[in-house]
Order: sequence, then C-alpha cells, then structure tokens
Amino acid sequence: MDFYFKKYEHRTPPPPTPYSLVQEVLYQIIAVITIVLGGWYIYWRWTSSLNLNALWFAIPLVIAETMMYIGSILSFLNYWMIRDYEEKAPPKFMDEVVPEKLKKFYKGEPISIDIYIAVYNEEPELVRLSIKDAKKVKKLPNWKVNIYVLDDSKNPAMKKMIEEEGVIQITRDNRKGYKAGAITDAMTKTEGHFIVICDADTRLFPSILIDTMGFFRDPKVAFVQTPQWFYDVPEGKRLHSYLREKFGKFGELIGIGIEKLFGEVRIGYDPFGVDPRMFYDVIQRRRNAYNAPFCCGAASIHRRTALELTAIERFVDRVTKAKDKEKAIKELDLEYFVFHVSEDIYTTIFEHSSSVCEWKTVLYPKVESKMLSPQDLLSWSVQQFKYAGGTLDIAKREKFLVGKNMSLGQKLMYWSTMWSYITSIAVFIFLLAPIVYFFTGIPPVTAYSSSFFLHILPFLIANELAFMIATWGINTQRGSQYYIAKFPLVLKAMWKVLKGETIRFTVTPKIRQHGNFLALVRPQLAIVLLTVLGAAFNGILILLGERHNLVGYLTNLFWSYYNVSALLVIIRAALISPSEEIENEE
Repeated sequence: MDFYFKKYEHRTPPPPTPYSLVQEVLYQIIAVITIVLGGWYIYWRWTSSLNLNALWFAIPLVIAETMMYIGSILSFLNYWMIRDYEEKAPPKFMDEVVPEKLKKFYKGEPISIDIYIAVYNEEPELVRLSIKDAKKVKKLPNWKVNIYVLDDSKNPAMKKMIEEEGVIQITRDNRKGYKAGAITDAMTKTEGHFIVICDADTRLFPSILIDTMGFFRDPKVAFVQTPQWFYDVPEGKRLHSYLREKFGKFGELIGIGIEKLFGEVRIGYDPFGVDPRMFYDVIQRRRNAYNAPFCCGAASIHRRTALELTAIERFVDRVTKAKDKEKAIKELDLEYFVFHVSEDIYTTIFEHSSSVCEWKTVLYPKVESKMLSPQDLLSWSVQQFKYAGGTLDIAKREKFLVGKNMSLGQKLMYWSTMWSYITSIAVFIFLLAPIVYFFTGIPPVTAYSSSFFLHILPFLIANELAFMIATWGINTQRGSQYYIAKFPLVLKAMWKVLKGETIRFTVTPKIRQHGNFLALVRPQLAIVLLTVLGAAFNGILILLGERHNLVGYLTNLFWSYYNVSALLVIIRAALISPSEEIENEE
C-alpha cells in the first residue's frame, strides 16, 4: 500500500535544544521581573481601573486577566530550569536495576523487555511498518525482547499480517478500558521486566533501548518518556521561494530581506499546530527538575513492578473506601494502566502519589521514534477534545490533587497542565471583549489612559521576552495560535465534565480524512465576523463624530487583530485538503 507519508521517510528529528546556563539565568531574572510587573498590574486593575458603571463587563475581564496571570506564574515555574538526568550505560542483568536488598535474588538474570503495539481498526499495512521497525531495535546480547500486538480490531487481515511478521498477537473478548484495558490484559499474559508502549503508528528507532535503559539503574525510576515526533508535519516553503512563485524576482528579494532581519520564515508550516517540540523539549523536559514528567503513552518505557505495585496500592485504596468491600473486591479491576480516556497521565499521578515507593519519572529529550500527526481538522479535533476532557475529568475526580501524597513541585506542574485548559474561559472572554466595546462603546476600564498603558505594557513586554528566551530555538507561534483557536473544544469538554458525562475514548484516525470541515469552526467564524463588523461599526461612528475615544478604538483594533489572526489559522485548516498542502521544496 502506498501511504501518503512515504515521501517523508527521509526526514530526521531535530536534536534536543542545547542547555545554556546564561540563557537559563537570564530567563529566571526576566521571569521574576515579569511576575512582579504582572502582580503590580493585576493589583492596579482590581483597585484602581474598573469601570464602576459597567461592572457586568469590567469584572469578567479582570477575572480573565487574573486567570491568565496565574497561568503565567505556573508556566514560569515549569520553565524555570533544565535538569536532564545523567545518561548511563544500559544494564546487562536484572541485578543492576533493582534495589540493593533484592540484588541477590536477580543475580545474573537476563533482562526481558516487551514491546506492546496497541491497535484498533487501523490499516494492517500501517501496523506492519511499526512491527518491522520494532524488530530493528538494538539490544544487548543477554536481553530478551519480545514484540506483542495488542489487537482489539477483530480484523482477519490484521491477524494474517501479524502471523506473516512472526510476532505475537494478544486478543481479548471485550474492549473494557480501551487502550489501558488492552495493556492491563497483556500484562497478565506476558512476563517482561520492562514494557515499551507503542501506538499503531509508532515507528521505534533502533537506539531506543540502548539509550534509555540506563536510567533504570536507579531502582526508583518508574518510566522513561521519550518525545513523540511527527515526521509528516508539512514543513512549508521558505518565504523567499513562496514570494518568488507569486511575484517573481522582486518578491524573492523582498522575502530574502525579511528573512535576513527576522530569521527563517516558512509559509504553510504545521497547518494544524501539532509540532510537539514545545511540549516535550520545554514543558515536559523541564519538569525533570520537579520529578514531574508524566507519561504520554507511546514511546515510553515502563518498569513492570512500578505499574504493578501502583495498581495494587490503588486497588486496595478503592476497596478500603467502598461501602461493600466484598462486592468491590469481586467487581473492581486491577488496572495496571488506569481505565480512563487519559490513562497515561492518570497512571502517572498515582505513581507520583504512591506511598509504597517514591517513584521517579524521566523525560529523555532525544527523539527515539516517529509517529503520524493528525492530517485534517476532524482528526485534530478528536485528539484535542480527548486531551482536554481527560485532563479536566481527572482534575474533577481528584479534586485538583488536594490530599495527594505528592511534593509541592509535582502538584504545581500538574496544576499547570490542568489550568491551561481551564483558562479557555479567559480566552473566550478576551475574544468577546473587543466585540462588546465596538458595539457598545463601553470600556471595561475607567479610561484607556497613560496610566493604563504604563501598567500593562511593561508586563506584556517582559512576559513576551521571558517566553521567547525560555523557548529559544523552538517555533511556538502556531501552537500559541491554536491555544486560542481551540477554545470551543475545551469549553465543550469542560461542560461535559461538569455535567458528569463520560469523556469517551476515541482513536485518533491515522489516515487522512477528506472533506470540508467548516462546520467544526462555526464559533470561530462567528467571532471573526462579529469582530470585523464591530470594528467597522465603531470606526464609522468615529468618522461621523458620534464616538470620540480614538485611543480606545485603536487599542481594541490591535487586540482584535491578534484575536482574528489566531482564529483564521484554524478556519484555514478547516479548508485544507491533502492536495493543497504547501511542501518544502528544498
């Protein structure tokens, strides 16, 4: 079968961003300055700037600003420092990876590693590629490495392909727990000391075990998460090449000039905002300092005993809390991965809060596999809704981790993740605020005066500078735009969670879906339309002399430009078809 991603097979992943002490210290200084300036601004907003004649407008906006300020503080703490774990040589035998008191029981025992490839309704030939790459994984002579396909598909073609590849198929009678259930079931049928989790499209690199197994020399390391790298993300076209096609030699010269001033610019890069470098190389990597990276499923390597002990501890806790303990013992499952739509992060929370062992979790920054990204807005929406709903559901179930046996640093890192979804409420308010102003002429502040700009501009500039330094070398623009643009999905997920509805596990499609997806962006289209109409309406009134606050109008016009620019990205993505994508010509 000729898959669309065949032409991307030559691509190689970017290396981890190099550590710089100077950059880290500079960031920390500016981050502290930003927090102080932000606190000054928020205090001023609450005490001296509210439009008391329009509290219905002023209060929601200042609450939204406060929410974003809290989110900024959590992000600053997350980005605070890089503390990568020391790389060590891979262990040869089990006695090298267990606690001192157990070494005599494992002396000379070979290490066994199981590679799990979880599949459900994927194309068998796609899974074949993952199996073939899993077979190429390098191992030490005394390691035992087995490959298992956790097959929930009930597809005869899948079974035939698995037999042809000579690996082991594990099936079950139901899909209870979905992927987490499949992993739990497989763990009862296999005996590997370590488990590598893969999705149907996870193409492991040969070096993954040699590079990561050394971390397990520390017997407290529960798992090692490696970055997920989407090798099929459109790289776009360099600005000068794009302008040459549109406007000839003159356009090319303009493009070259712009790129000399601002660095490399690509048109059509990452249309769905799925490049994961920001998440893995900044957010997850810097959580090593707090022992707080969480599992992301695919491309992670787990110590079996960590999963087993945590599952037993959770099972005992659930039985203890149950009113009918005998019934609970009979009916509750021993879940090695928590049966939940966000099974990976939820399982990590229980590992981090274990009272049996102070488990460590590691983010190893080198890419050790390649995967497929969502290639259309429908697939992207399915994935993002699942992420948002799952995280918010955990926040609700676990009462924001209050009472959990975790360090403050670990809780702060989880709160940062949860808060990033809750602030979609603030994003929605920020999108509506200029529209309200344009149509009513009512400002949410006492005045767009010099005092207003004196308080807000230093904070915004310092915040942008701190973020730029923290993410130096990583393209964050598209991700920032989608953070704004996905607000309807997050709010929908939040509403379902608040109503107590179950966020269902839906497999993200691995093959491109064709069609027009404008129906998915109706809220964004409405915001853009209302913003444009409001700006025109207010502008006409100013020209007619019926409104006179030009500074307020220009301020909201700039604000609107920022909002609309972000929303247009997802609207454009709704219209993209595979034949229209802009590819790199170099």
